[in-house]
Amino acid sequence: MRHLLQLSKSLVTVSVAVIPRIGTMCNATSTKLGRQSAEVPSELPRSYSPILKRWLREPLLHFLLLGALLFCVNAYMNGGHGGVEASKQIVLTIDDLRTMQTYFEWQWHRSPTPQEFQGMVEDKVREEVLYREGLAMGLEKDDTIVKRRMAQKMQFLAEDVAVAHEPTTAELKAWFDKNKERFALPSRYSFRHLYFSPDKRGKSAQEDTTKALAMIARQPEDSKLVNSLGDRFMFQDYYGDRAPSAIAKEFGPPFAVALEKLKPGSWQGPIESGYGWHLVFVDTVIPGRIPAFEEIEPDAKTTWLGEQKATAWQKAYSEMRAKYTIMLPAAPSQAAKIPASNAPVKKQVPDRSGEAPL
Repeated sequence: MRHLLQLSKSLVTVSVAVIPRIGTMCNATSTKLGRQSAEVPSELPRSYSPILKRWLREPLLHFLLLGALLFCVNAYMNGGHGGVEASKQIVLTIDDLRTMQTYFEWQWHRSPTPQEFQGMVEDKVREEVLYREGLAMGLEKDDTIVKRRMAQKMQFLAEDVAVAHEPTTAELKAWFDKNKERFALPSRYSFRHLYFSPDKRGKSAQEDTTKALAMIARQPEDSKLVNSLGDRFMFQDYYGDRAPSAIAKEFGPPFAVALEKLKPGSWQGPIESGYGWHLVFVDTVIPGRIPAFEEIEPDAKTTWLGEQKATAWQKAYSEMRAKYTIMLPAAPSQAAKIPASNAPVKKQVPDRSGEAPL
């Protein structure tokens, strides 16, 4: 980057030195033209004067001069640098180069060498060249990946409009009061279970579970009698502080629903899961609640922004879609269909080549 800054300073120095000289040359030229004009007769022949005045008042002449001026300005603006057409230029700004260097330093924790920096510049140029050549060949047309990427960009642009608005605390709290049920914290359960395997006990697994409950109904959850009953479970025997959704994921939704109906402090059951039959001792239950706004404010803001994004995108898409008329193929009429039972069957005889005629 140091050599780029030196190059910029040199250009500024050259500009400062050249501009005064250009001004001096312009003054000298104007002085010379003034002297030459003094030598020209002050009056044109009278025969030319009416014609010249008439042409100067002609709107067509004004139009042609204005068109020529616009043509010259357009040619100058689109002529590019050094006479190169603007569409054939690949311009890398100081910010582009600084971004490439910053990314290299972030990735490799050091500054790039001149050769590495030149390689990054060439990679950028190669990407731009191939991109423009691909556009010239029309490769972006009817490309599913390109269409999908463009659609995503349009959606991101629409969503960014919503993100630009930062909600105030009062605005966010008012929205939270209307949607506080969405942030309700579920109840949480801690329980121990005794497992009875259908693989080992067969059809008697449920009956054995009922008999075991009669034996340990008044026993504490960690008594020796409890440990002597039941079968080995492939996962945990004790689950602490679990929400119903986590329990349903582990044992199945019916097990989680039945567990929520149990009272803590005793062995209860039997309850069926996807693994077999269980006796359950609910240790503690933490009731669900709706948290205070101050406790949930970051999550409320994230949800609010997500809702604003969805709303902005839906509105933008509805406006864009309203510009188009969707044309779908008409469904074939029932009259055009020939029932298979009435359709004549034509037997196709292969020719000598072995292929059936079309």
